[in-house]
Amino acid sequence: MPTRPTPPHLAVPYTAPSLAALFRGFVSIGMSSFGGGLTAWVRREVVQRRGWMDDQQFLSGYALSQLVPGATNVNLAVFIGTHLRGVAGALACFAGLTAPPLLIILVLGALYFGMHGMPGGTSISVALSGMGAVAIGLNLGTGIRLARRGIRGVVPGLITATVALSIGVAGFPLIKVLAIMIPVSLLAALWTRPA
Repeated sequence: MPTRPTPPHLAVPYTAPSLAALFRGFVSIGMSSFGGGLTAWVRREVVQRRGWMDDQQFLSGYALSQLVPGATNVNLAVFIGTHLRGVAGALACFAGLTAPPLLIILVLGALYFGMHGMPGGTSISVALSGMGAVAIGLNLGTGIRLARRGIRGVVPGLITATVALSIGVAGFPLIKVLAIMIPVSLLAALWTRPA
């Protein structure tokens, strides 16, 4: 089984998790998150609960997952699996994250369309709306937690606030904001780095 140096926050030598543990962990993640907020659950399971990665590794993987094409959280699961156990780990994480929720959604979709127009069918729509609010809260909480640990200094704080306000409040397109703020961020990092 692959080994690597023990992270400082773990008391025992690090041993890569088994493929079954990766699959079960991502089944747990996929079954815990509905309608969004998946990144919060991934971080909780992988960093806080199981200690498979530290925050820096997680943030690096999350950033990379956003840059490559595809669904960010699926990319993140593949990144984590690859980082921990190679190709087999990537497949285990991907299957754990996607297969059980897909089956549940297919069953619920069949029930939903079967009940469409029947009394009580609107309660499903109300429940789904409530889950959207939960997902927003989870994402906001994760963002705040990661910002407290990852943003050090006034300049990174200003850049983060500018991006958040530009996209979230002003409604500017993500691509245009990033096209401006990525070079600004890189220049600020070069300017503020210690000599």
